[in-house]
Amino acid sequence: MATYRNQNQNQKRYRINLYINAPEIRLIDEDAKQIGVMSINEARTMSQESGLDLVEIAPMAKPPVVKLIDFSKFKYQESKKLKAEKKGMKGGETKEIQTTPFVSANDYETALTKAKRFLTSGNKVKFSIKFQGREIQHPEFGHQLVAKLKNDLAEISALEGEAKLMGKRLYVTFSPVNKAKVTTKHEKTE
Repeated sequence: MATYRNQNQNQKRYRINLYINAPEIRLIDEDAKQIGVMSINEARTMSQESGLDLVEIAPMAKPPVVKLIDFSKFKYQESKKLKAEKKGMKGGETKEIQTTPFVSANDYETALTKAKRFLTSGNKVKFSIKFQGREIQHPEFGHQLVAKLKNDLAEISALEGEAKLMGKRLYVTFSPVNKAKVTTKHEKTE
């Protein structure tokens, strides 16, 4: 859990209005259209006349870029961008599905649909096939299940390495494959 102090350190800080100390700036409006290069005093008078704030968005540029926008609206837009970036980073985790080598048809279909859902959302899927009792004496049944999974998931995933037997469990990992659909001249597109 982050403390209040740590949360504030992660936020980006912007200079606004009187805290902008560059003598000359490049001013843009809310829609990112360039107004022009001007002195900071001219920009402050424009800001006061329009009732909007000056927000320094690129302090390292020559001259610094300042946006003429309501600061609360600017902060809202920045938070929306941050959420969109976090949303785009979804996926990439490894999800584990546990089963036995003698799984029923319905349980197999359930595990398969879960695996397809995880793979299409960008996650890796690790199957853990657990041998119970004397089943470990016949690991070929687990390898047959792996072959069946590999066949059923071939269009959306690739096998990552070979199946590994560790103790009484057989592990195999599938990673998602992004294939762009290519339509030929003979196929009809709807």
